[in-house]
Amino acid sequence: MGFFDHFLRDIRQILFRDAEQNAIPSMDGALSPNDRLDQCTAIDGPLPGLDDVAAAPDGSIYASAGKSVLKLSGAGFASRTLAAEFESDAGGIALHPDGSLLVCIAGRGLAAVAPNGTKRWLETAGGRKLAGLTAVTATPDGAIYIAEGAVDRRPEEWTRNLMEKRASGRLLRTGAALDSAEVLRENLAYPNGVMIEPGGSLLYSESWSHAISRAPRDGARLGAPTVLARNLAGYPARLRTASDGTFWVPFFGVRTHLTEFVLREDEFREEMLRTIPQQYWLGPALASGHDCLEPMQIGSVKALGIQKPWAPPRSYGLLARMDSSGEIVESLHSRADGKYHGITAACDTPQGLVIASKGAGRLLLRAGEQP
Repeated sequence: MGFFDHFLRDIRQILFRDAEQNAIPSMDGALSPNDRLDQCTAIDGPLPGLDDVAAAPDGSIYASAGKSVLKLSGAGFASRTLAAEFESDAGGIALHPDGSLLVCIAGRGLAAVAPNGTKRWLETAGGRKLAGLTAVTATPDGAIYIAEGAVDRRPEEWTRNLMEKRASGRLLRTGAALDSAEVLRENLAYPNGVMIEPGGSLLYSESWSHAISRAPRDGARLGAPTVLARNLAGYPARLRTASDGTFWVPFFGVRTHLTEFVLREDEFREEMLRTIPQQYWLGPALASGHDCLEPMQIGSVKALGIQKPWAPPRSYGLLARMDSSGEIVESLHSRADGKYHGITAACDTPQGLVIASKGAGRLLLRAGEQP
């Protein structure tokens, strides 16, 4: 980038300093920082590779972790049984009305696991292999909607996808038989959550555009989407309906000015991708503070050997509850010095709110405080 290009960029930033891509919203009001995630009870035992959690009609929960999906039941979800096992990592999960367990499998596609353990597969859509599925949901009539973060990257490559500034995600629809899938939307900025509203519309999140959109459904057709919430403070993940009709929005990371700066500086960013190991890239992470070589986010990160909660975070824990108009009405945080970062999913259960902290590899329970 030459002098003239830098000059034009600086002029644009002065004239359009409130442009969406530059204006990270402040965390205030219902989004004010707190320690509510750290005050939750950790459900017994770590779950390495934890990714998603979904509530079952019988009061139990399913959790994807590594190459397995576990069923947790009983008081405090202390009882664990293996529900399904795969050859690759399991990600987004959902329960189908016919009793099947729907599981997004990295590098392969969507599996439907029947109660007797048999599996059906959806492995292609639009002539492309489904390697990067991130989330799935099912309607009461049996239709299945799937979010594919990127057509050319597996889910574990999300950091590279962000830093390459790609928008190759898709929304897909298939039936209970998984015999074929139609592509509903293309060129999305990493769709990472999908759900059906009580009124029947489809909601989906796009992590890299920091937005949640709503699209009306008319049978198998999907209408033109409208943006429900834009310029969010973090990277939204899977969406779940809350018990009062609002819905939960987990954020697996929060935006920082340093990350936004790196994304604008193409020459620096491309050299970083080419010459530096991925774990040391400047950008968001699911967890941090465990490697002395990892990059800091500028600012007063530590004082007297203690990390400050207000330090610019590389990783962060954030779960928000949003109403049907796109307003955040509640939030739970684990700040820069907290334990439970990288929130990827949450669901309401009769025992309380269950939250997946992928960064910590732990399920959390906020008992008796459903909305």
